[in-house]
Amino acid sequence: MTTYITTPIYYVNAQPHLGHAYTTIVADAYSRFRRLTGDTVRFQTGTDEHGDKIAEAAAREDVAPKIYADRISALFRETWPLLDIAPDHFIRTTDPEHIANVRAILQQVYDRGDIYFDEYSGLYCRGCERFLTEKELVGGLCPDHQVPPQEIAEQNYFFRMSRFQQRLIDHIQDNPDFISPERYRNEVLSFLSEPLEDLCISRPKSRLTWGIELPFDAGFVTYVWFDALINYLTGLGYPDQPDFQLFWPVAEHVIAKDILKPHAIYWPTMLMALGLPLYKKLHVHGYWNIDDTKMSKSIGNVVRPGQLVEEYGVDTLRYFTLREMSFGLDASFSSEAIVARKNSDLANDIGNLFSRSMAMLHKYSGGRVPAPAVMEDGDRLLQQTIEQMLPVYSEAMANFQFHRALQAIWEVIGAANRYIVTNEPWALAKDPGKIGRLHTVLYNLAECLRLLAMALSPIMPAAAGKMAVGLGLAVDHVLVANLSESGSWGLLPPGTGLRPIEPLFPRMEKEKVKEITATVATQTPAKETGDTVGQGVVSFGQFQEVDLRVAEIVAAEQVKKSDKLLKLTVLAPEERTIVAGIAEHYRPEELVGRLVLVVANLKPAKLMGIASQGMVLAAKTVVDGKERLVLSTVSQPVPAGSKVS
Repeated sequence: MTTYITTPIYYVNAQPHLGHAYTTIVADAYSRFRRLTGDTVRFQTGTDEHGDKIAEAAAREDVAPKIYADRISALFRETWPLLDIAPDHFIRTTDPEHIANVRAILQQVYDRGDIYFDEYSGLYCRGCERFLTEKELVGGLCPDHQVPPQEIAEQNYFFRMSRFQQRLIDHIQDNPDFISPERYRNEVLSFLSEPLEDLCISRPKSRLTWGIELPFDAGFVTYVWFDALINYLTGLGYPDQPDFQLFWPVAEHVIAKDILKPHAIYWPTMLMALGLPLYKKLHVHGYWNIDDTKMSKSIGNVVRPGQLVEEYGVDTLRYFTLREMSFGLDASFSSEAIVARKNSDLANDIGNLFSRSMAMLHKYSGGRVPAPAVMEDGDRLLQQTIEQMLPVYSEAMANFQFHRALQAIWEVIGAANRYIVTNEPWALAKDPGKIGRLHTVLYNLAECLRLLAMALSPIMPAAAGKMAVGLGLAVDHVLVANLSESGSWGLLPPGTGLRPIEPLFPRMEKEKVKEITATVATQTPAKETGDTVGQGVVSFGQFQEVDLRVAEIVAAEQVKKSDKLLKLTVLAPEERTIVAGIAEHYRPEELVGRLVLVVANLKPAKLMGIASQGMVLAAKTVVDGKERLVLSTVSQPVPAGSKVS
């Protein structure tokens, strides 16, 4: 099978930040997972280098736009190796082959009659570099840049995007996985429920010269989106290179939600005009927030990936971003949260498991993998736990549910740590009559580590590689690099020589932790609305402001260092995280699959470093003299996300 995964090409008006890093880490982890399953993979990223904002940024520095673009593009290219990101191709929109491709495609669409000349008056946002509709404005402002758009009237060329509106609607409805998560599919269909305007695809040279000249009119350059989106074709050698024929039918794009419209509407209609098949999938993720505010260069709360790697390490950063964000929803970044993840999940859990296991293997079996003897019930339980994890992990990774894949892995890590405590290899080593039992326990730990190294390799390639080396395997050995062939129990050969390695994740002491500083714009508290009817009483209007929904619990886990809190992953209908104080009343395993009532529009809050996006409702009662919380639910099954009224 083949996989073609892309990031958006990043605009070079600013240096790389955490948002760019997350998108590219996601694409890299997905590409590594697909290679792990045996796919032939093409992973592409790059930089978008034409348009108003680039010309303005270059003018501020008093350099030519190309010189400025070269410098910033190089920063992106140099950042990815720091994050263990390894694209197969890095494309630039100033590449000669890309410019030639854009001009050829423009001419082709023009010759087909789908580009025409007209005069237009509209609201233009310089930050977005596109015209906005009144419906898109929030309080008269661009929702992304928080500035009023300019009224512009000028003659330009237009793409007959409206001609393909119904065809696009039909494709989205006939292919439910075309845009995911579902909330963004619904958002696009909602936008398409109204007449689609044609797309202005040019800028007069009297206003902008830094762009690709139209092949049919030298007085205009092309609109940046009609330039940038074509990179997905150019990077494959469109129209006649073998890679295009091999990879385009399986193309998958990863983007942030701020560029949903260009990718979900402009791009498919452009492909229809070219007579090309549409891409296979569009994966849309949320924003990273700093102190509940979207990270933005204009606001000034930008976090640089190089700084994060220096502070916490590349594996910690990759793990934190993929574990902390439920793909599709917003997530919060803080130094407190990333340190907590490193010390708890990485140092205490996987780091401790690996170091303890390897130390005992070196001490009690001479630094070699011992041959196991008779398996007992506890051994089979550990094996079963891993064998059940692998399909859950694979499905979650394939569906961009990275946090759920990692939850499944960490259940195995917990089981393996408990296995050590239960079997006490140090006690077995004192009894010569139990040497067979000792070797069985040690073999099972080594085999567990092998399968964990394999599963972790797309997420934390450096740490997983160290684990493989410690187990006496090359990082590309089939036993850790091919899930299809080696994703089953008992394949690690007895007698394999082990190697000593440094600790995977040393703990970070609080006094040594440097805060990642960012300037955040002062936020004015929202003014409270609704009439106060009386103390303890709310009006009907106030009640209507509470968004009560039915939610399905799809995952649950104990919050570390808390006896009362559970971390719940729910569908309502989108996936979100809710921290609930019900751990004393419910076990995590008995909650999965339950329908509960939640307050969906509660302001997000942090509990034990975890961003909670709602509240689960429960009734208080007394059972045998003790207070008991009973989850509120519905009497009959209803779809997740149903409103309570």
